[in-house]
Amino acid sequence: MIRIGILGDIGSGKSFVAKSFGYPVFNADNEVGKLYKKNRKVFIKLNKSLPTHITQFPINKKEVTRTILANKNNLRKIIKIIHPEIRKKMNIFLEKNKKSKFIILDIPLLLENKINKRKDILIFIQSKKTEILKRLRERKNFNLKIVNRFRKIQLPLDYKKKKSNFIVKNNFTNKNIKNQVRYILKQIR
Repeated sequence: MIRIGILGDIGSGKSFVAKSFGYPVFNADNEVGKLYKKNRKVFIKLNKSLPTHITQFPINKKEVTRTILANKNNLRKIIKIIHPEIRKKMNIFLEKNKKSKFIILDIPLLLENKINKRKDILIFIQSKKTEILKRLRERKNFNLKIVNRFRKIQLPLDYKKKKSNFIVKNNFTNKNIKNQVRYILKQIR
C-alpha cells in the first residue's frame, strides 16, 4: 500500500483533489464531524476540559467555533482530545484498506502531528490566495478568525511545499485536476 498525504492551505481544495485519485480517502475533517455528533466519550472529555463552552451532546459546530474564539488556548485543548481519536480512526481505516494499492490521507495537520511516514508520497495543493478566500467565503459557517487560528497552528506553507514530492496547481477545474492526478499516479507507479 502506498500512502499519499495531501497538504495545502485551508480552502485550497485538498479534499477535492484527494477524491480525484479514485482510491480510499481518510478525511480527518469528516471524522471530526462524526466524533462531535456520535461520540459521547469525546463529548465528556471536552465538557470536562471546557465546561463553560462544550455543554451539550451532540456537539454543535457553532459551539466549537465560539469555544475557539473565546480563548486561543481552547483550540489546543480541543486538539489534545480530538487528535488521539482521529489517529485511532485512521489506523482502523488503514487496516480496512491494507489491500488497496493506494490510500489518500486528507489530514490538515498531517505533518504537524507527525502522522506521516518517511515513505509517504506528499502532494502539496497550491491555489491562488484570492481563489481560496472566495471559496472559503462560500462555506456555510465561514469565519475568518477561526481560519486564522487554525493557520497559526499549522506549519508554514513554504515548508510543506518543500517537503512535498509533487505540487498540484489547483485552478478548481475537474479536467485540470484529473490530468495532474493521472500524471502523479503514473510517476509513482
